[in-house]
Amino acid sequence: MTVHRVTLFRDTYLDSVVQLTGTRTMRQVEGVEWASAAMATPANLDTLGSEGFDAGEWSGAGAGDLFIAVRGESDDAVAAGTTAGEEAMFSRGSTDAADGPVRSARSVREALEIAPDSSVAVVSVPGDYAALEAHQALTAGLHVLLFSDNVPVEAEVELKERAAGLGLLVMGPGAGTAMLGGTCLGFSNVVTPGPVAVVAAAGTGAQEAMTLVDRWGVGVSHVIGLGGRDMSAAVGGIMAREALAALRADDATEVVLFVSKPPDPDVARSVLAAAAGKPVVAALIGLEPGSIEVPDGVVLAGSLETGAVRALEALGRTAPDPTEGLRDAVAAAIADLPAERTLLRGLYSGGTLCYEALVILAGALGDVHSNTPVDKSLGLPAPDGAHTCLDLGEEEYTQGRPHPMIDPEARIEMLRSDGADPDVAVIVLDVVLGHGAHPDPAAELAPVCADIIAGGGPRIVVYVLGSDGDPQGLEAQRRVFTEAGCVVTATAARAALAAAAIAARDPEIVGRAV
Repeated sequence: MTVHRVTLFRDTYLDSVVQLTGTRTMRQVEGVEWASAAMATPANLDTLGSEGFDAGEWSGAGAGDLFIAVRGESDDAVAAGTTAGEEAMFSRGSTDAADGPVRSARSVREALEIAPDSSVAVVSVPGDYAALEAHQALTAGLHVLLFSDNVPVEAEVELKERAAGLGLLVMGPGAGTAMLGGTCLGFSNVVTPGPVAVVAAAGTGAQEAMTLVDRWGVGVSHVIGLGGRDMSAAVGGIMAREALAALRADDATEVVLFVSKPPDPDVARSVLAAAAGKPVVAALIGLEPGSIEVPDGVVLAGSLETGAVRALEALGRTAPDPTEGLRDAVAAAIADLPAERTLLRGLYSGGTLCYEALVILAGALGDVHSNTPVDKSLGLPAPDGAHTCLDLGEEEYTQGRPHPMIDPEARIEMLRSDGADPDVAVIVLDVVLGHGAHPDPAAELAPVCADIIAGGGPRIVVYVLGSDGDPQGLEAQRRVFTEAGCVVTATAARAALAAAAIAARDPEIVGRAV
């Protein structure tokens, strides 16, 4: 007997990370077949309907209400799942402080009464209310990390113009990563202090930049996330200019590594033209070195990897060779790969890493289709026989289920499907570590990779994004994937090239400049 149950919490909001924690906890309960904790938005309620829940269970619910939905094999399993979800979400942060229970705040004003020395507000509320909360934080003299999505671009521009006038930062909307003065905000990696600051209109782009610099022996002073739209024509790089200006005056920063998803070229040119006074390395996905004019002191890099290499060079340091051992690993992977396997499949959890792969793969293999194409003519559905590269963190893949950086279940389903396709030669995965990410992604993904490879399926290339200080353990994660038979690379850019090399049966591709 299958049991469905929905529990509503009226006028209750929990941020998406807490919701996803609850979802993951419930799905681990024995006897639970499917579960979700989310706000009762129309899209999430549609998902409940598609999973077999009765709409009568959420009558009158709206976007300001939270639900817990559990489908299981018995009443006991559903009850246990519901209880586990409630405990996971509602006990967080309430009693774990060393000095006793922490009082919850329901407004910026209440939060400042609890922590009057705060300088940054982290805003994570539904998009309809996010701009108002961010304005209240600015009024209180706080910088803002705006975690929320679905903020209209007009509201973003208004917020950022106001913040610039006040000498404050608005990081976001949709900014999931930042590190200010050694304090990590949102998804972030554990890195050592150092002279390189990262400015990023790209979430996993920021994480790739900060962890490469850290792993290569140079620490990080700050990471300022801008939100993925900051370098668009609509927003105009308002916060990029403010962040670069703030870092010029920061004594702890010697070099700025500026990364972005594909920017508007005119905005990029304008922002970089004002970036004088301190060495700046700009890795702006899709803008090749020489494609725009930049002032003295600014270096344009073609990839996140090259951006980190150039940042080290600006400090008189040399990065290690990211291709060491890779040609031999690729040659071994293609030695017995059947000739009829020709296609590449990219299953990314990081949007910026997917964008970077699309640019690199276009130079190595030609057309690659995607749900987030750099070339808008290469969208989905892809034609038969086409290479594809997907950003599985986009909304169409996360409705009603956790982000793949937090829960690999959805990606495992696609991994098994692509692994069973006799036309696929290679699958490339990114695995993101750090605070907020899955506690042990290799334990979930590597056994599936091993089954696919051992069964004569496609080869699998894995890039593990993380630092030595991350709680999951970078080397331990890399070792598990290597022992599963995967080709494990030193950077995300090399993962894209390794996958292209396997699809093309040409190991020399892994040595290309990026």
